[in-house]
Amino acid sequence: MKRLALPLLSLLMLSCGNDPLPKPKGYLRLEYPNASYEKVIVPLPFSFEKNKLANPISTVQTAGSTNGIDIKYPALKATIYLTYKEVKNGNLDSLLRDAQNLTQKHTIKADEISYKDFESKENKVYGMLYEIGGDAASQSQFYVTDSTKHFLSGSLYFYAKPNYDSIYPASEYLKKDIKHIMESVHWKE
Repeated sequence: MKRLALPLLSLLMLSCGNDPLPKPKGYLRLEYPNASYEKVIVPLPFSFEKNKLANPISTVQTAGSTNGIDIKYPALKATIYLTYKEVKNGNLDSLLRDAQNLTQKHTIKADEISYKDFESKENKVYGMLYEIGGDAASQSQFYVTDSTKHFLSGSLYFYAKPNYDSIYPASEYLKKDIKHIMESVHWKE
């Protein structure tokens, strides 16, 4: 019996050399359907195309000279908020500054903020798209204007705690929708 105990004890001590490590957190692999767009007519001086995955636009909120549209994506637990303001009395600089300041408020939690200019001379649409990396509340913000009459700004928010790794697939999908909104804006005269 003693002859067997010593080799067994040695074998047990050698076999338990590595400490067990916990598995890293896993996230669901999320796949979304290919985007299909439809033209949206709203009682405002512009039209645009939205993804059919989003809910139909049911209301336009009005507060003085500011009008808002919510494009809700229940399957992605996200909303793109659009705000329209009329450019008048030289307020374009103020509108641009407000849109840029709103983006800069996310620098506290953001790892990076990158921007891309947007220009469509044939439609008289000029703007900027901000992509915000990290655990910020909003992952994308943008504005478009014709520089004389119209100013439209937008931001993307999720109905969840901003964990960049877990919302990244949905964020990338919706950034494409935001780009499409910017490209499809047509001002009404």
